[in-house]
Amino acid sequence: MKGTILLKGGYIVDPASGFEGISDLLIKDGIIAARGALSEAEHRPDRVIDADGLVVFPGLVDLHVHLRDPGQTEKEDIASGSRAAAHGGVTTLLAMPNTRPPMDSVSRISYVVSKAAEVSPVHILQAASITEGMQGEKATDIEALCAAGVRAFSEDGKSVMDARVMLGAMKRIAAADALICDHCEDIGMVAGGVMNEDANSARMGLPGISNAVEDTIAARDIVLAEAAGARLHLCHCSTEGSVRILRAAKREGVRVTAEVCPHHFLLTSDDIPGDDANFKMNPPLRTARDVQALKEGLADGTIDCISTDHAPHTADEKRKGFLGAPFGITGLETSAALTYTGLVKTGVLTLMQMAEKMSTNPARILGVPGGSLMEGAPADIAVFDFSAERVIRPSGFFSKGKNSPFAGRTVYGTVRYTFVDGEIVWEDCDD
Repeated sequence: MKGTILLKGGYIVDPASGFEGISDLLIKDGIIAARGALSEAEHRPDRVIDADGLVVFPGLVDLHVHLRDPGQTEKEDIASGSRAAAHGGVTTLLAMPNTRPPMDSVSRISYVVSKAAEVSPVHILQAASITEGMQGEKATDIEALCAAGVRAFSEDGKSVMDARVMLGAMKRIAAADALICDHCEDIGMVAGGVMNEDANSARMGLPGISNAVEDTIAARDIVLAEAAGARLHLCHCSTEGSVRILRAAKREGVRVTAEVCPHHFLLTSDDIPGDDANFKMNPPLRTARDVQALKEGLADGTIDCISTDHAPHTADEKRKGFLGAPFGITGLETSAALTYTGLVKTGVLTLMQMAEKMSTNPARILGVPGGSLMEGAPADIAVFDFSAERVIRPSGFFSKGKNSPFAGRTVYGTVRYTFVDGEIVWEDCDD
């Protein structure tokens, strides 16, 4: 429904203004028209929503989503992925470029933009690849892509291993003031690894992936970004070392930000129940020591964002086990509940910090509207019932991908309403 909507008595959490407390919101003409104690008689809304007991966030902004469109639409497509986003309270997402073919040209970017305008209830921004064909050899036409509206570049799924190519691309991306979303993985060190290199990989007889695989490229690309004057965003941080490197870089004034995913701050390799590839992701589940470092990084502001790395695959693929299945899990429809349950209820983050890391910070980093519940801001809003206890059931996902390691887990939090530009794109009052 679009029109004038009065959201009454919700618990507003707005990092942009620092406001937290019970208030009303008036949504009109796609924006937040007023906030405060608002009279229904004065404003004559088309609809009044009783938000008593509900928590109102700026709509979530997810900087790391794989929509698989084009080329792998059996796993996900723009329509199903965007519906999953709305179901999860996500109002803006950044789609990664490792589609088939990769997003390395204006025409391919235009395909996503055009299709999203037709079928997506949420805002979709498409990242472009750093190199042509994601081959790591020659930079894409960065200037033309930015002129076409691209705000971010990534080689996600791999790293650009040639430092000369990466530095040259960073300089051009910096000149356009676009963002580099960096998957940190030294491919030469992976050597066929499928899970974290630790006692569990040894016990299961599976090749491991060491922390150094991530840390080496994180350090290299921070150095390169500083030299290029580029804005660097580290994707899906998973190691104690990457947090330490990031903290030092920020202290020195490097323009670097970072994200962490719920699976990396909630699970360790100890949680893997045998050869179940729903627990296979890249980077892999690490150790308790790494998880503690990630939580500390979130709490002290070293890590700026919580993203999902939503990576849907088919059930047949995931049945192939750790050696045969692709990396990746779904996350759009579980991230808010997992974060609230795992970090807010346990005292690691406040509600304000959660909203900051899932909405305000990613909007700021990407340079897009959103992340605010102030008057005049776009009415991109997520309304949660964090008192609602539920069990995660992938069969109920809107995503085509059901591959989640959290199936059967009890969490707190469900999305009651998602608004995009003032329109209700998801509503569930009886969940």
